[in-house]
Amino acid sequence: MSGCSEEIFEILDEQDRVIGRAPRRLCHGDPSLIHRVAHVMVFNKKGELLLQKRSPDKDIQPGRWDTSVGGHLALGEDYRAAAGRETREELGLENLALTYLYGSRIRNEIESENVATFMAVAEGPFAFDTREIETVRFWTATEIAIALGSGVFTSHFEEEWRSYLRWRQGRAASGQGHPPI
Repeated sequence: MSGCSEEIFEILDEQDRVIGRAPRRLCHGDPSLIHRVAHVMVFNKKGELLLQKRSPDKDIQPGRWDTSVGGHLALGEDYRAAAGRETREELGLENLALTYLYGSRIRNEIESENVATFMAVAEGPFAFDTREIETVRFWTATEIAIALGSGVFTSHFEEEWRSYLRWRQGRAASGQGHPPI
């Protein structure tokens, strides 16, 4: 978010209903303040997953590889709109077709987030903000599997990856086709 004003998040109950508002600085440090996040997993045509390496200046998990796109919802914004906005802001991609995959919850000692994850296909080029993202690159499922648990990825991405694999397995088991990776 640009400018001097502090970012404000909607605070939720466990059913994802808005019950209040709080500044970002309080939400990142108080796990009782549940807030919303949209993630987008961007795959290329080969089925590789684009990950972003977070800037060393980020307040949460700096310098680690993370989900292709992730960002907090603005006041009154829905998950899909946030996913599209964040994809434009983080990767410079306009009007990307987003497919909703699943909802999940991240709960840890730092924060509590309700997450909606979307999928998109894009080859690039990617125009990312170097204040937020150090670099981006596509990863194979094997590369991800080898690096899991090594500290290379954010804990959020590792949770996201497990959720994606469960979603993918459930989709395949129900005969709904074979998604990327």
